Amino acid sequence: MSPFKTLLQRAMLAAALTASAGTALAAIPIEHWTQPSGARVYLVQSPSIPMLDVQIDFDGGSRREPARQAGLASATAGLLSGGVAAQGGQPALDENALSEAWVDLGAQFGASAGSDRFTLQLRTLTQPDLLERAVALAARQMASPAWPEPVWQRDRERTLAALQQAETRPATLAARTFSRSVFGDHPYGLQPTAESYRAIGIADMRAFYRQHAAACRAQITLVGAIDRAAAERIARRLMQAIEPNGCQPLPAVPEVAPLQSGVEQWLPFAGAAQAQVLIGQPGIARNDPDFFPLFVGNYILGGGGFVSRLTTEVREKRGLTYSVYSYFSPGRHAGPFQIGLTTRPDQARQAVQVARDVVQRFVQDGPTEDELQAAKAFLINGFGLRIDSNRKLLDNVANIAWSGLPLDYLDTWTDQINRVSRADIQRAFARVVQPQRMATVVVGVPPEAPQASAAR
Repeated sequence: MSPFKTLLQRAMLAAALTASAGTALAAIPIEHWTQPSGARVYLVQSPSIPMLDVQIDFDGGSRREPARQAGLASATAGLLSGGVAAQGGQPALDENALSEAWVDLGAQFGASAGSDRFTLQLRTLTQPDLLERAVALAARQMASPAWPEPVWQRDRERTLAALQQAETRPATLAARTFSRSVFGDHPYGLQPTAESYRAIGIADMRAFYRQHAAACRAQITLVGAIDRAAAERIARRLMQAIEPNGCQPLPAVPEVAPLQSGVEQWLPFAGAAQAQVLIGQPGIARNDPDFFPLFVGNYILGGGGFVSRLTTEVREKRGLTYSVYSYFSPGRHAGPFQIGLTTRPDQARQAVQVARDVVQRFVQDGPTEDELQAAKAFLINGFGLRIDSNRKLLDNVANIAWSGLPLDYLDTWTDQINRVSRADIQRAFARVVQPQRMATVVVGVPPEAPQASAAR
């Protein structure tokens, strides 16, 4: 094992042992500035361990993909680890040599894509020589991806095989049908298919990366044992790597349209032992002013596991399912509000009706005072676990920056929770959740079950 990798593992262990005793109990000052390139930088100095986490976010998630090439953002992110081209007198590195270079540094670098963001992440020790080399390698990988055709052909075949395997699961059909029912033609509703992956080529990935990995729109979040001057040097070095990509304007993405009526789809699935049930609608964007009332309220409704109302009514009282949940998934646009459960096919209609009734009563009446106080106590007492490592802190700060939230958001989080009242929850749910306008998808029912669908 590389000695540098051993150092990194020791530092990560130290972080796990000390973070909750330090970071979680202190104020978390977030420094922020904008570089001449337009890149926005956010820094939290965390000197307790010699480690640095860096996250770079671009507006290049799946909402930016052409409909016929769903999966392009994730494919592009995946192929960034396929190697780097020769540059500035440095030889090319294939994917194996690139992987070995990162192992030798005891560092990690990778890319991923969600619905809104195209993300690069670097983790390294801050020992000066290691830090310099890790940043240099990350910059090189950002500047000169190799885009190897053989690697893409291999990865695409693996993805196609995984998609084919997923098609044998009723949960896949339920998720895809639910997504289309809730989002219609909005990009949030796009799902990768075998056809869309076959439409993706190397030129498409290269163009997607150049268009969206732009320094002028980059958001750089750093958490670790560095000061502001070092953070600025690192951010500049990384942005210089992609400055040749330019700053192409991006088209506006439409907002998610609300459902105008209820939508039901009851679909058979050969061999399914359980019916997959999804119920929901468009929810909220992350910057919605009612985020906290909805967050606390959803914990009571279906986000609190065995203490939630949905669990009490659907599982405990009637034995219709082992697990039932609800959540809001806010993004740049209104992400889904979703309820999910599995049940015996012959019990699906009853389970759906009970879940709907629970939501209807909650929207009408809100929580009880006892439910509210119990939810607040759990959420406030568990806050430290949300920021008890550099990686969790990085995720939180990056989300704050991406959503345009106040920089003291983490410092005021528990106060925000504590201020939520029953009236706040009832008002927020009545505004956002429309029980009569939800999409209901049930997959795995017998063929003779009603096949009903209402227009969006």
